[in-house]
Amino acid sequence: MYSCKPISTPETFLVRHPVLRPGKALETCCFAGDNLPTTRHFGIFDGKNIIGVLSLFVASNDWIAAESQLQFRGMAVLAAYQNKGIGAILMEFAETQIKDKSGVIIWLNAREKAVTFYEKMGYSKTGEPFSIGDIGTHFVMYKNKS
Repeated sequence: MYSCKPISTPETFLVRHPVLRPGKALETCCFAGDNLPTTRHFGIFDGKNIIGVLSLFVASNDWIAAESQLQFRGMAVLAAYQNKGIGAILMEFAETQIKDKSGVIIWLNAREKAVTFYEKMGYSKTGEPFSIGDIGTHFVMYKNKS
């Protein structure tokens, strides 16, 4: 029914824009580091239609005491597919794509309304809540993949 696979940076915009940056310029969907050779993007498809995206960056967070860190960014699922387990399928797929999991910590900045979802996926909060511009309150969350 659904399939996951690696995708290109521009393909992420097809979901990032309507879900994460509605009403904003398309350029706001481009994240620093999107085009680095170490960055990987994943999509989940319903047939040929992309319905969710997630990006994996090599990045560190000062609130996490681990040498090997990766960051999930831009997790988004189209509104019509939300609350149906699509995000969980995509995150599980992306986690399986991490080749050397020994001692790796995956972290992300979770929007306040998504904290419960990430907790169900095994992520824990650390540090203090913070605000990202006009997007809202976020929490750093992490998961040990070893």
